[in-house]
Amino acid sequence: MSLTPESGAPDSEISARDALGIDSDIRVPSYAERSEYVPDIDDAYRFDRDVSLSILAGFAQNRRVLVQGFHGTGKSTHIEQVAARLNWPCVRVNLDGHISRLDLVGRDAIVIKDGKQVTEFQEGILPWALQRPVALIFDEFDAGRPDVMFVIQRILEKDGKFTLLDQNRVITPHAGFRLFATANTVGLGNLNGMYHGTQTLNQAQIDRWNIVARLDYLAADKEADIVHARVPQMRSRADGEKLVASMVAMADMTRQAFSAGDISTVMSPRTVITWAENLGIFDDLAKAFRLSYLNKCDDAEHSIIAEFYQRCMGEELPESIATDNA
Repeated sequence: MSLTPESGAPDSEISARDALGIDSDIRVPSYAERSEYVPDIDDAYRFDRDVSLSILAGFAQNRRVLVQGFHGTGKSTHIEQVAARLNWPCVRVNLDGHISRLDLVGRDAIVIKDGKQVTEFQEGILPWALQRPVALIFDEFDAGRPDVMFVIQRILEKDGKFTLLDQNRVITPHAGFRLFATANTVGLGNLNGMYHGTQTLNQAQIDRWNIVARLDYLAADKEADIVHARVPQMRSRADGEKLVASMVAMADMTRQAFSAGDISTVMSPRTVITWAENLGIFDDLAKAFRLSYLNKCDDAEHSIIAEFYQRCMGEELPESIATDNA
């Protein structure tokens, strides 16, 4: 499938059960052909049913969907993997401090035409995506600069048209355009000190998101399945199943302690996968744990984490590792 303003609307349909393997028979528009912008399918990904239904509503009903949750829960990947099953082109934009209004809207640039230098307007990501069948994802939505956020606010209405003032042109969104975003704080700012750089967002803008879904960490058995899928050599170990279950239990204890304010660094599923990968490299469980997680933690919290390690792994964390920050 080509990705041009002339590209058509979704030309196929698939059930949520067939596409994502979740318990739902709702049918969702899709594309019969893939383009280079369609994400690759990750067979190891596990879908959260409620969040999946929210994202599918975004695709099916053209709703603006914001997915909120802790880091490492797979928010952006969740949207991408839904798009992959629908053959829907997808583009991710990280709203870091370097993304400017000109990056989104466009700017005049000097180009060479017929051997001469001429000034020509170069479209930014918003007008480009609006005119195509693209699911546009704004990552780290709550980290965007205020001037950038007000540009985005223009297109948050379902049928929001975008005015290019420099071109005296109004862009009507393509029938296949969809808008999603991910955030850690839902616009409330860095309340707990965990997400530096996030902004307090305009509540009028937050109100324009039709659906706000929360993605939490997976159940322990599903998280263990993902670790095994990502690090298949764990299954070849004699104690692989039990070991991964203990590693996930360890991660869950850090999450509970973080919620209670006892520690300041949480183990995400990504950290557990990294721990398993480093175990394969160093063949030392405690050393892999230090390199994957412990060295990120405050020294004052090491004794608490060492206690969690002993309870979950059934062995003491070596003192040299519990205190070594090299």
